[in-house]
Amino acid sequence: MEIEIRSPKTAQEWDDYFDLRYRILRKPLNQAIGSERNDGDETGQHFALYDNQKLVAIARLDQSEPKIAQVRFVAVEHETQGKGYGKMIMEATEKKAKSSGNEKMILHARDYAVIFYEKLNYRLIEKSYKLFDVLQHYLMEKEL
Repeated sequence: MEIEIRSPKTAQEWDDYFDLRYRILRKPLNQAIGSERNDGDETGQHFALYDNQKLVAIARLDQSEPKIAQVRFVAVEHETQGKGYGKMIMEATEKKAKSSGNEKMILHARDYAVIFYEKLNYRLIEKSYKLFDVLQHYLMEKEL
């Protein structure tokens, strides 16, 4: 296993990155292609985890407030879920957030992902919003 975590570089890598985001996070909610992108893609820091040069997990790191970073769009390829890639990409975003002077990381977890983030020492704060009026999200945070 040769793991590399970095931002996509080539046009094809960017296409693969957004395709993974769409397939995992938007298609199951019957959303249109394009719904996986937003304005924050211009300013966010993108993380792509490659295992033997195959993209298997992604995440985006945003600056939410001074000293508070937010991780968004965390997705792991279906057939590789449960193999530790989600944990690895989260650790990479946390390391970057901390090295950039942040003291806290926040995220809005999908209802089924709360347990995953709790295992990474995130604390459930409150029910936040329903994505597309369908999928409940919960605000979670972690001190860095």
